[in-house]
Amino acid sequence: MTGLSLLALGTAAVAILLILVIWVRMPAFVALLLVAVLTAAASGIPLTDAVESVTKGVGGTLGNVAIVVGLGAMLGKMIEESGGAESIARYFTGKLGPKRIAGAVTIAAFILGIPVFFDVGFIILAPIIFGFAAVARLNPLKIGLPVAATMLTVHVVLPPHPGPVAVAELLDRDIGLLLTIALPIAAVTAAIGFFLAKRFNLDGVVRMESPAETDEAREFPHPPSPWLVMGLIVLPILIIMVGTTGTMLTEEGTAVHTFVKFFGAAPIALLIAVIVAWILIGRQQSWNREHSSGVLDSALPAVAVIIFVTGAGGGFANVLVESGIGQVLSDLLISSGLPLILMGFLMSAALRASQGSATVALLTTAGLLAQPIADAGLSPVQATLIMIAIGFGGLGLSHINDSGFWIVTKYMGLSVKQGLKYWTSLSTIFGVVGFLITWAVYAVV
Repeated sequence: MTGLSLLALGTAAVAILLILVIWVRMPAFVALLLVAVLTAAASGIPLTDAVESVTKGVGGTLGNVAIVVGLGAMLGKMIEESGGAESIARYFTGKLGPKRIAGAVTIAAFILGIPVFFDVGFIILAPIIFGFAAVARLNPLKIGLPVAATMLTVHVVLPPHPGPVAVAELLDRDIGLLLTIALPIAAVTAAIGFFLAKRFNLDGVVRMESPAETDEAREFPHPPSPWLVMGLIVLPILIIMVGTTGTMLTEEGTAVHTFVKFFGAAPIALLIAVIVAWILIGRQQSWNREHSSGVLDSALPAVAVIIFVTGAGGGFANVLVESGIGQVLSDLLISSGLPLILMGFLMSAALRASQGSATVALLTTAGLLAQPIADAGLSPVQATLIMIAIGFGGLGLSHINDSGFWIVTKYMGLSVKQGLKYWTSLSTIFGVVGFLITWAVYAVV
């Protein structure tokens, strides 16, 4: 096929994928596999190799993603079941004072959001949001909206969340370096976004009934110390950062370099954190080993769909590369002069708005830009910043085709119109702010 035909095929493949997910309501896993196989066949890849091309991409993506996402979910589940979320929220509220409750819960949400997936984390915090809002006589939207946007920020740019991990795997980049660079950028984005959210006029907003207000909040007789919870969350982050830094500072081939690289690998860091949580939280809660193990096991079914969709996205991305579509796009982008970092953000944002899933938007964008990024001769830091920009593209424009939109609006008691006015606009503000910070850092390096 000619270059123009391959480019048209890639465009049609993405369009068909969006149609299947949005209008046909086909499950994303099935839609991704179907479009991947059809694209492979249509691009000229022999039928005998089409399936192999897809499965190769699925296997290559899941090799690391399944471990990191699974262990991250287990760590989050231990914190959730023990009452760790409430413990952190109360700690920061006590430190910052009742007048700064919104900021306190938002800080807690940022920390909690690192190991806990967005949907789960927000549902955990919803009753706490309403409880603290009642005590401080605040409109709960003033706490709930920045909390949700902060957790979504963490979800799209920081490992061990599936989107960032999968993008790093697809682009063959170091997860440790991604975490090291993305963490401060995400923190600054959350801080700026929080203060911008305070400018929203929410006092006159009439809300509907929320399930978090009518249902009784879960009781935790002996929640863990906030220091224990924060320690468990920070532990794998520190291990990964030490591993990344140590790898850079030690000579390749030496025993020290080999050990540091092994010790600082994301799966090893998370494995250590999960084992420590299993022991410490289990002992603090007086759980027997069987109950503690059951809590860990219960985290896996909830992330099975995410893992499978991520793998299917990797299969589609591999087809885009092996068919030559990525190379054609690479040549086109290089000739256009449009910065890759801007292209990554805009493409991810468009896909996010079109089909709703941030993870699918990140995966598809990474697949399309894998070849252009490889051909651009970027430094590891520059490539990592482009990955972060892709993540921020998937942060904004959350609307009615996004499950997160419904979770936030229903739990906050917002109508669809109010959700579009407040939540969609705030998520987009956070995404744009994060991208501008990332682009500014990219310009410096």
